[in-house]
Amino acid sequence: MRGEERISNVKDIWRLALAVIAVIAIVQELRKPAEERTWHGKVAKFIPYDFRMPTFSRLRNTYWNTGGPILTGKVFGVGWAPNFGALAKWFGRRSTEEAPPSD
Repeated sequence: MRGEERISNVKDIWRLALAVIAVIAIVQELRKPAEERTWHGKVAKFIPYDFRMPTFSRLRNTYWNTGGPILTGKVFGVGWAPNFGALAKWFGRRSTEEAPPSD
């Protein structure tokens, strides 16, 4: 049980940290004049946030963009999301580099 409690505590701390970062991001946006609010950006120039309504285009660009970075900002919320398109491209490139020559 000790290990399960520790995992639960880590999850709770992680959730609290994300909630605090989300509040900071919202305050950051509310401090801007209304016409300058974009509801997306970075907290501390590092942690991405996006509170705009998700669109199909942003979903595709976040989760399947073969030309993008492996980690991108989430479509909605705080933190990072995996770009499966970039990962597939990276793994595909690695597998062809490591494949033995065919005879």
